[in-house]
Amino acid sequence: MLSFILILFVGIGAGFINVLAGGGSLLTMPMLIFFGLPSSVANGTNRIALMAQNVVAIASFRKEGYFDWKFSTMLAVPALFGSLIGARFAISLPDQLFNRILSIVMLIVLAVIIWNPHKMILNSSSPETFSRKMVLIVIFFFIGVYGGFIQAGVGFIIIAALTLVSGLSLVKINSIKVFVVAIYTGSALIVFIVNNQIHWGYGLTLAVGTSIGAVVGSKFAVKGGEKWIQRILVVSVLIMAIKLFFT
Repeated sequence: MLSFILILFVGIGAGFINVLAGGGSLLTMPMLIFFGLPSSVANGTNRIALMAQNVVAIASFRKEGYFDWKFSTMLAVPALFGSLIGARFAISLPDQLFNRILSIVMLIVLAVIIWNPHKMILNSSSPETFSRKMVLIVIFFFIGVYGGFIQAGVGFIIIAALTLVSGLSLVKINSIKVFVVAIYTGSALIVFIVNNQIHWGYGLTLAVGTSIGAVVGSKFAVKGGEKWIQRILVVSVLIMAIKLFFT
């Protein structure tokens, strides 16, 4: 019972972080492994919560008027196909190697935040030209591969890609991010279910928590604006890096 309660509250925090920035899986994944799940099962179980929280966040962003179905779908389709490749690879990977990769990912994510690419194009207009769209389609295919494989920190990668290439505001970028992640997570989740890599009790409990966090996070993203989102980016990475170091 204690494990389910802890999973619920960590899920709320992860859902909040995922909607505002990304990387909530770097809290939930080590926690699921700590409770005795093999890495591949923890990876699959985590997808249930990701799916739930992003569906809730999509509805919330849409209600607030921050959503672009056409542009979001254009990026979600290549990510979906990439996620099928990544999920198959994740299932075949030994636990020890997977955990080492997870640690390396945390260092890379931290480097991206320290670099802070947002400053480079903060005042640029960056129209949605054909060439930029083609670049984003290729980028999002590989984002899907990574998301299907490990997921953790993918929000930061999406934010960095859209910030550098599209020049959209961080609030709109977050609305696109949750849609793309929801679409490719659905396809990856099917792969994990077919291969029996899900703990449904933990997964559904985590889903309730992340959904609550997603509602709070999406409202905070719209009302708090870009300054607060940037602060959440830095703080959430620091918290997750400390958690991962001592796991």
